Amino acid sequence: MPRTTEPVLYEVSDGIATLTLNRPAKLNAINYAMADALLARLDRLEVEGAVRAVILTGAGEQAFSAGGDIHEFSESVAAGPKTALRDFVRRGQAMTARIEAFSKPVIVAVNGLAFGGGCEITEAAPLAVSSTAAVFAKPEIKLGMPPTFGGTQRLPRLAGRKRALQLLLTGETFSPERALELGLVNQVVAPEDLLPAARDLARRIMEYSPLAVSAILGAVTRGINLSIAEGLLAEGEAFARLVPSHDLGEGLAAWKARRPAVYEGR
Repeated sequence: MPRTTEPVLYEVSDGIATLTLNRPAKLNAINYAMADALLARLDRLEVEGAVRAVILTGAGEQAFSAGGDIHEFSESVAAGPKTALRDFVRRGQAMTARIEAFSKPVIVAVNGLAFGGGCEITEAAPLAVSSTAAVFAKPEIKLGMPPTFGGTQRLPRLAGRKRALQLLLTGETFSPERALELGLVNQVVAPEDLLPAARDLARRIMEYSPLAVSAILGAVTRGINLSIAEGLLAEGEAFARLVPSHDLGEGLAAWKARRPAVYEGR
């Protein structure tokens, strides 16, 4: 990619959009401009029919993201609770919620440090692949604060209450292998294999109907915080919306004819 000051780089190839957090000199720390740019880019990608999956990674070799930009958000903190909540917390929570609820698969490719907000993006994303060179941490406790981009809520749901609390209350670093064990990532690969592995995962998902992929993402994201009975209703609703679709009819017809299905996303 050419060098640029854009906070989020963007490219599309074979239906896969790659977004790159682009502040390598600052370890891709998430400032307000980066969070806003990422949200705007996701808004555009969601309606681009040619894009079927999104990979999110970091520029440079050191970091996916070292977390929020402390110099910037400390000014919001100095302005008082109302400003800090509006400018920092709500913006960060909107960013991770958008990634979590995105209607196309978002695969985080963790290429280095994933601290604070970088770890929270990984928690929020439906899928993640990590380099063996990555390092994870929840270090907000060292600043005298809790995580604010969803870390106190998503990490316990992924890792379990006690394991999450140890990480949240100590700020200790942990390895990609530990992240895999805790459910933060799906796969750990060598650094040179990181983006190829993320693209391979995206391509395998893209073999199927985008309507079914979106339905699964939505049902899981919605249902995970519901009772099982309510979640089953959400699952049924997701299926019912696909009953009149071309893709469901095509999938069933292809299975009966023992031929590959040709999905059209309608």
